[in-house]
Amino acid sequence: MMNNKSLLKGKILLSAVILSTLSACGSTKNQESKNIIVDGSSTVFPITNLIVEKFNASNKENIEAESNFSGSIGGFRKFCQGETDINNSSVPIPQTFMTQCKKNGVAYIELPVAFDALTVVTNPANDWAKTITVEELKTMWQPSAENKITRWNQVNNQWADKPLNLFGADRDSGTFEYFTVAIIGEENSRNDYVFSEDDNTLVQGVIQDPNALGYFGYAYYSKHKDKLQPVAVDSGSGGILPSDETIKNNSYRPLTRPLFIYVNAKKAQENKALAKFVTFYLDNASQIVHKVGYLPLPDSAYKVALIHFNKNQVGTVFNGKPELNATINELLNRTYAAEGKEGYVF
Repeated sequence: MMNNKSLLKGKILLSAVILSTLSACGSTKNQESKNIIVDGSSTVFPITNLIVEKFNASNKENIEAESNFSGSIGGFRKFCQGETDINNSSVPIPQTFMTQCKKNGVAYIELPVAFDALTVVTNPANDWAKTITVEELKTMWQPSAENKITRWNQVNNQWADKPLNLFGADRDSGTFEYFTVAIIGEENSRNDYVFSEDDNTLVQGVIQDPNALGYFGYAYYSKHKDKLQPVAVDSGSGGILPSDETIKNNSYRPLTRPLFIYVNAKKAQENKALAKFVTFYLDNASQIVHKVGYLPLPDSAYKVALIHFNKNQVGTVFNGKPELNATINELLNRTYAAEGKEGYVF
């Protein structure tokens, strides 16, 4: 028979185990509430990743944000399942994922954060294709070109009789969707090209291949200006190179586009750490966007974005389609329209 001393000792031990378990559970719950997971676009990744680094270094509340990329589309698959807190995207949320998010009860807040000039590049050894028309890009990339348009002079008989080696985004990328819609006019392209969701892979491919042509976000070109050659795009008014100025005056067409983050609205309300991160993001976006090589929005746009975030303004104003040839002012007028003038769809 157990004596009183042993019984007391057992009770103390049991209490310690229970308290330890409860403490561990509480610690796990607390830790989970301070984790912030961001995924999605590799184009937006340089912006978000630098903001994540600065946020993690500056916060003193043991909040940990992590930034990954799987492409805008790949990221939306996770986001609409509730697996991530924020999705970076180089296109407005597509209709498919509007439906999926709604089905799964994942309401989202749409926040434009920058403007990009999707850049067409060649290897510096290329001395024949300094300017390219939208029609020539279409000739290269349309589905009917697969296994047929394989040399530069097939696109333009003034160009070199050399292999045409193409590098571009994979199909989980918003960049793929935007480029194919803007250039080809549909959501499909040839398949016989080197593709990757990692823009750095595409950059290195073009750098190493004198017969290459590729496309990716302007920041990736800016970072490697000494090893890449931008191609002026002619949409009918002569060849135009991408730059802050040609984005602002809307002359670099049709490859200028807004960049976004999408925030899980419910998680932002439940997780104070996430709300702090988004606030930090919008407060620092202008400086970071410019530093990584994209064009920032006006400071007033980030302030209005924060108001919309704090108001929990859910939905999208783009109704599932890429926004072609929009100026910054047109984007902001549409996105941050006064109540009752422009409807958000969710």
